[in-house]
Amino acid sequence: MKVAIYTLGCKVNQYETQAMEQELRRRGHEVVEFSAPADAYVVNSCSVTAVSDQKSRQMLHRVRREHPAAVAALCGCYPQTHVEDVRKLDVDLIAGTGDRVGFIDLLEQAVEEKRPIEAIDKAFDRRTFEVLPAGGMAERTRAMLKVEDGCVNFCTYCIIPYARGPVRSLPLDKAMEQAAQLKADGYREIVLTGIEISSWGKDLKNGQTLIDLMEGLCKAAPGVRIRLGSLEPRTITEDFCRRAAQLPDLCPQFHLSMQSGCDATLKRMNRKYDTTRFAQSVALLNQYFEHPAITTDMIVGFPEETEEEFAQTLDFIRTCGFAQMHIFPYSIRPGTPAAEMRQVPKAVKEERARRGAAVAAEMRRAYLAACVGKMYSVLFEQPKDGRFFGHAPNYMEVLVEGENLHNTVKNVRITGLEGEALLGEIVEE
Repeated sequence: MKVAIYTLGCKVNQYETQAMEQELRRRGHEVVEFSAPADAYVVNSCSVTAVSDQKSRQMLHRVRREHPAAVAALCGCYPQTHVEDVRKLDVDLIAGTGDRVGFIDLLEQAVEEKRPIEAIDKAFDRRTFEVLPAGGMAERTRAMLKVEDGCVNFCTYCIIPYARGPVRSLPLDKAMEQAAQLKADGYREIVLTGIEISSWGKDLKNGQTLIDLMEGLCKAAPGVRIRLGSLEPRTITEDFCRRAAQLPDLCPQFHLSMQSGCDATLKRMNRKYDTTRFAQSVALLNQYFEHPAITTDMIVGFPEETEEEFAQTLDFIRTCGFAQMHIFPYSIRPGTPAAEMRQVPKAVKEERARRGAAVAAEMRRAYLAACVGKMYSVLFEQPKDGRFFGHAPNYMEVLVEGENLHNTVKNVRITGLEGEALLGEIVEE
């Protein structure tokens, strides 16, 4: 059969989509573009905001309108958390966030039997990690490796714990096997992904933590760059930094999930740290790594956020010197405690987002300017505007003159800036 998959949301969803595509091809099926004729169309949904839910519904309506005879299937976080709403839609197959291989079985069944199927489990009953094949992006230069699923932080704005269930970790030996295979397949970088990778190992109950995983992966795939996904600030300890700094293949890019630079706001969010602890993490990373790229997320206009609280956040982020920030106006997620709090007007949220973005842009320019004159090993990915494009270990974009550089690593001296990109020249060894 021909199958098309449309993916919404985070890197975990992207990872699980490529794993399902691998499984479909292994079974002899054909994966096609979502715009092409197919026997089945799958929407792998996100439910982090109400807008995400709306996008999933829009894609399903499009399938019904353009391909009325095909099977319409929905999986992911939206049906896991809002199954009653999903049942009202014209969908042939409804599944949640668990058992991706089993979902392919159901998809085959739905196409063959032409009858509605529903398979929603209880996310909080899950206790094992579903091992899926690791997969690539960026034309076999970088690969994603999902090492963790689930979250039990219960931030007041977030529905994901209800969609994904408790923490489950990919055992270290399995992770090392997959990393070694990715190296053998020719990948030059592995990106660790998960719902909350800082919690890796908690369910294994053998004392292993994220730094043990990092050391194991570097041992299993020497010479392959290891890049971390989003981290909780509490992960960054003296021991973590001391051991991480000894790993030559670890990329010095650390995305610390911040959300706010005001302690009162962090408390309303039910975050498990304060600004003092976050600042300690930033200081430790700067102490153990030379010019690390510390990046973050920030929500502005969180319920009950005052102008004074937002001003505290602006002051705080300036002290951190982030290399890059993703700034989001707070979006109501029905079903979460924050949705019941006193809301900040939309115009105020948008105005604060602009002010935050202006500070973030200043810090990014300063970080990029400080890269000029430095030498980086750059993993090149693809041609771009007559030059070749790649990423430095700190994930900054680099452009050089050259051709046929795909999936090669070259030493590059940074000579200048062009917008958000670093310009450089290859230094022959």
